[in-house]
Amino acid sequence: MHSQNNFMEIESKQQILERRNEIEQELVDMLKETESDFTLDHIRDVIFHEENNDDMMKVVAMFDRGGDASELSNVLELVTDAWNYFPHKVLGGISPAEVLLKHKDKSL
Repeated sequence: MHSQNNFMEIESKQQILERRNEIEQELVDMLKETESDFTLDHIRDVIFHEENNDDMMKVVAMFDRGGDASELSNVLELVTDAWNYFPHKVLGGISPAEVLLKHKDKSL
């Protein structure tokens, strides 16, 4: 089970990059585990070029092999983390976590 990370704990860009690396490793493991035909690059690509919320479900579908509810729950949690920590084109090539960090820095 991986640790629960809360956005409010984000202190630095370094922390975001470290968390992104952890998520990437977890995604690679999950792709292997679910015997998915997709790769980490596919996931990064969908997230980067996202246009609406349906795109998040496209990523979830990459892992779907009709597993049980707990497997789906793990996938959803991991995909949500990836969505929050990976860059999005619509955000100017940065992640939602980095957007929050910028906002937090301004409000201090």
